[in-house]
Amino acid sequence: MIGNEHIAEIFGCAEVTEKLFTSIQLTQETMKMQSLLSLLITVIALILFQWLPSETNTCYALSIREARIQDLQTAFKQNQLTSRRLVQFYLNEIQRLNPILKGVIEVLTDALYLADKADTERKAKTHGSYSGLHGIPVLLKDNIASKDKLNTTAGSFALLGSVVPRDSGMVMKLRKAGAIIIGKASFERVG
Repeated sequence: MIGNEHIAEIFGCAEVTEKLFTSIQLTQETMKMQSLLSLLITVIALILFQWLPSETNTCYALSIREARIQDLQTAFKQNQLTSRRLVQFYLNEIQRLNPILKGVIEVLTDALYLADKADTERKAKTHGSYSGLHGIPVLLKDNIASKDKLNTTAGSFALLGSVVPRDSGMVMKLRKAGAIIIGKASFERVG
């Protein structure tokens, strides 16, 4: 270990040595303070994170936006997510993005009711007794018939308000699987 005397001999000046050591000590103190400050900020952030509303708290490391259906079903089984929260998330996303993208023509007003119903069914049944689509929100293309409050216009204003006689085969299968139809998506108009 090199002491002050040795450094003074190397540089040949006690004044230079003293300034060098003072500078090194200040740098070390600054680094210690920065490390402590970073640690303190991290701890405070983690403490505050625990008190965030559950919609923004993703402690279970699930990003709804990027989740696969299998991930969502796992989150349902582990009581980390409900169909209501999932549907509400997508309704909020539609509300936020649709003015720009104009991709959704109509949203089903009963979507949250259907999500609550799916949550109730999931609680009543044993795990694994419902399909992989149970409680998962879906949008239908506007030319797919659904016998509910949604219009089926195939992109034509002439069909606005028309009533379809029954669900299409695909919609029947989706409903039977427990999927939640939340709205109709647009596509190019016919003529």
